[in-house]
Amino acid sequence: MPRRQIRVTGAAEAPLRAALRALRTELDVPESFGPQVLAEAERAAREPTLPAYDATDIPLFTIDPPTSTDLDQAMHLSRRPDGYRVRYAIADVAAFVVPGGALDAEAHRRVTTLYFPDGKIPLHPPVLSEGAASLLPGQTCPAVLWTIDLDADGRPTATDVRRALVRSRAKLDYESVQKQLDAGTAEEPLALLKDVGLLREQQEVARGGISLNVPEQEIAERDGTYELAYRAPLPADGWNAQISLLTGMAAAELMLAHGTGVLRTLPAAPDGAVGRLRRTARALRIDWPHHVSYAELIRTLDPHLPHHAAFLQECTTLLRGAGYTVFRGGVTPDLTTHAAVAAPYTHCTAPLRRLADRYASELCQAAAAGDEPPEWVLAALDDLPKRMAEGSRRAGTVERECVDIVEAALLKDRVGELFDGTVVDVQEREPTVGTVQLESPAVVARIKSEEGAGRLPLGERLRVRLTQADPGSAKVLFAPA
Repeated sequence: MPRRQIRVTGAAEAPLRAALRALRTELDVPESFGPQVLAEAERAAREPTLPAYDATDIPLFTIDPPTSTDLDQAMHLSRRPDGYRVRYAIADVAAFVVPGGALDAEAHRRVTTLYFPDGKIPLHPPVLSEGAASLLPGQTCPAVLWTIDLDADGRPTATDVRRALVRSRAKLDYESVQKQLDAGTAEEPLALLKDVGLLREQQEVARGGISLNVPEQEIAERDGTYELAYRAPLPADGWNAQISLLTGMAAAELMLAHGTGVLRTLPAAPDGAVGRLRRTARALRIDWPHHVSYAELIRTLDPHLPHHAAFLQECTTLLRGAGYTVFRGGVTPDLTTHAAVAAPYTHCTAPLRRLADRYASELCQAAAAGDEPPEWVLAALDDLPKRMAEGSRRAGTVERECVDIVEAALLKDRVGELFDGTVVDVQEREPTVGTVQLESPAVVARIKSEEGAGRLPLGERLRVRLTQADPGSAKVLFAPA
């Protein structure tokens, strides 16, 4: 599922970059790994646990941003007489990390890779996450290999998962993939990405699921000022994501059938959250008739349009109630589905960047083989939701603080100016404080009325004045004009 992506360009000494460095210090982000962790990672990189099954004959390929080196997934797609076969290799982190060791303890402390607009703080040391455990082209390495057969309509008919040695043949990026698909020059394993992706999107619509094509927000420095732009995702981004989603759904079904597992769950969004999103739509002049559902609206949006892109960013707020649900002994939990997926689902395709995926992978392999999960998995299972919740909160704090800093940089030279906006949220206990969505630039920020003023007009358009914005010290704040 998407997170809010922000990328910053500009000189290292620019105020925005300096503010982001200060944020790392303030949040006590663990930028470096200890010597014991690094030594264990070096040993593991040299001597991983290798599987007996050799699948290096499968010509896998990866699709990632051009600069990415922590490659979790590689795929190969082929036709069957009555459908398609998806083979999806996932980095096998458990082949390198010894349960209870220094690497394992550090991963449990970090929980997730943290993404800042100017870089990332990895879950595992780069010698593993960007080296020996990464599915880099030409490198033979251990992986967890999924084989999912689909019928002619894209529905799963059979699933297998096992450890295997794999070797990716090519590292592709989204733009080059899209060009090949558009030109009709892609070889069949890649050309089928469009065919299978479109079928899976149709299955998503049929079950009521939603995929958010969230654009990447870029803040570029030019002549001492900052400009906001969006990189809209390509169709190939979405088709690639459908393969990961397919695997996460297959994993959930395997674990539910076996009786022990960990799911990524999300209840239906509360009416208040949807109401706030409707006010945001009005602020951005997006027509959302009351008879049109949220899912239907999302499918009409064009991420190339700035106001649609901004709205898609705000749609991620409906994903904030997601969590991890564990179960064992054949006792099915009360909530098994993810509301946006509209089906049972789990995280299992990004173990280099997310702790829970290593555990889900082990549980799925045990389920497929009809075996009991490893003891180290069962011993940590009950604590995993709490651990992941803590890591998710930390990642959420990083994201919110980064957005505040980036928006302050964007507006730092416009203090005192007037803007058109809509109040999309008002604090219940302090109705003079709330949130305003600007029409242009598409910024969401805090608004506070002056002392003695009445409550903010929830859902109404109004003129607002920017009263503060400094990426180094003051978050963006508006007041009714």
